[in-house]
Amino acid sequence: MHPPDPQFVAELEAEARGWYDFTRLVRALPLEERLVPGYYRDPDWTVRDLAAHLGTWLAEAQIQFERMLANTYEGHADVDIDALNAKLLDAMRGQPWEVAWIQANAARTQMLEAWLKLSDRTEETEWWIAKAGAPHYNEHLPRLHEWVAELQTMRVSSSAAPGV
Repeated sequence: MHPPDPQFVAELEAEARGWYDFTRLVRALPLEERLVPGYYRDPDWTVRDLAAHLGTWLAEAQIQFERMLANTYEGHADVDIDALNAKLLDAMRGQPWEVAWIQANAARTQMLEAWLKLSDRTEETEWWIAKAGAPHYNEHLPRLHEWVAELQTMRVSSSAAPGV
């Protein structure tokens, strides 16, 4: 048995750190705050929308990894990221928090299983990890940190306001 590739191990560890940071932030919010619009503006996203966004990209990466394993992968050159973003978000639009959260967690598990089956690191696997793993989380985590703090401040402000 060969020792694990240090870069691969580092990518897995980065993915886990990003996911657990995301999870910690989500869990800092009660359900009703996960549904407050404002995470992004135009389009106006909620934390639920972010979970759905991450989950659908994780699911898409898993599908592409499975295609790589089956030798049916066609490459990412024709992927229109904006169109795929819109399509994936539209597929989850209006779903309750529980559906978005369960889907994201299940998609992550399945993506990791497929990723671990790939024996070779290629430019294609790296592209999909960038679109679904730690680099993708890192695109969203700074704003999520801000948004959670904003929601918590609004919560404190509204609880400190005198009753009407």
